[in-house]
Amino acid sequence: MKRLFDFVFSVVVLLSLSWLILLCYLLASFETRSNGLFVQQRVGQYGRLFWIYKLKTMHSQSQKIGFFGRIFRKYKLDELPQFYNVLIGEMSVVGPRPDVPGYYDCLQGNDRRLLELKPGITSEASIKYKNEDALLAMQPDPMNYNDTVIFPDKVKMNIEYYEHQSFRKDLKIIFKTVFN
Repeated sequence: MKRLFDFVFSVVVLLSLSWLILLCYLLASFETRSNGLFVQQRVGQYGRLFWIYKLKTMHSQSQKIGFFGRIFRKYKLDELPQFYNVLIGEMSVVGPRPDVPGYYDCLQGNDRRLLELKPGITSEASIKYKNEDALLAMQPDPMNYNDTVIFPDKVKMNIEYYEHQSFRKDLKIIFKTVFN
């Protein structure tokens, strides 16, 4: 049921918003003076690596977020290409956000259950930490704060999702994502 929903939902999003994705891609390409698509390896279901697709928001050399990049991040437009990852079955609409190697793939004990889930575009944790970049920027040691506060809280929230997942809960998370 979840896979069918993911497939249909991603087809609808990709078809209805293809014009917006293309426009944002062109703006990202212009602003970054490069291919406007950001591609990075992430940890997926069962610890398998996959390539995630996002729109570029930073200049490659200066690592500064551009004007359009700020807009893309604020409205999560940079995440739209991930519906392709959902379409081909690497991701789900709802599930733990996929992380770079060195986090979810290093979980121990019962926390490793998270690797049984497909990573998602949205989750309760991603809603709670939608301003994570700003939160980390305020910390004297952002990496330590992420590793000791944010990441453990995300794991806790994602384990809660793992233990109580349902189609109804997924719909609520999608609704909160869109209207929060």
